Amino acid sequence: MAEVVRLRRVMFAAMTGADAPGPWEAEARRLLARQLAVPEPSTGVFVVDAADREGLAACAVGTMEERLPSPSSPAGRFGFVFNVCTDPAYRGRGYARAATEALLDWFAARGVSRVDLHATPDAEHLYRELGFAAHSTALSLNVSGRTRS
Repeated sequence: MAEVVRLRRVMFAAMTGADAPGPWEAEARRLLARQLAVPEPSTGVFVVDAADREGLAACAVGTMEERLPSPSSPAGRFGFVFNVCTDPAYRGRGYARAATEALLDWFAARGVSRVDLHATPDAEHLYRELGFAAHSTALSLNVSGRTRS
């Protein structure tokens, strides 16, 4: 779990230009361990081990959620890729692609009808090569500070 969270931190640093360690890392390790401990996890984690040292070279992490079925999704299963990252020392070797393809296969095996993700400009070409296309964007609201009046 620690290596997946380390790569998540690398991903955020690449996206924002700033390293942001903090308590979120311990919470991420705890949550990931809990999500993967169940017999049929709704979270998929696919990794590429670093060949020349301990740890991971890359990972792809996603989650499956079940919604009410619809005509376009009779099973009501949707996927979301929320973490794809390659350690800077291992970039350009196809590791992110391999991990992401394994994650997409995992989704397909579970009857997921559509997979969404948010792509950085640097990674958009990879996702388009894998078949992702622009899709309508839903509205979003942060309710973490919301109180009822």
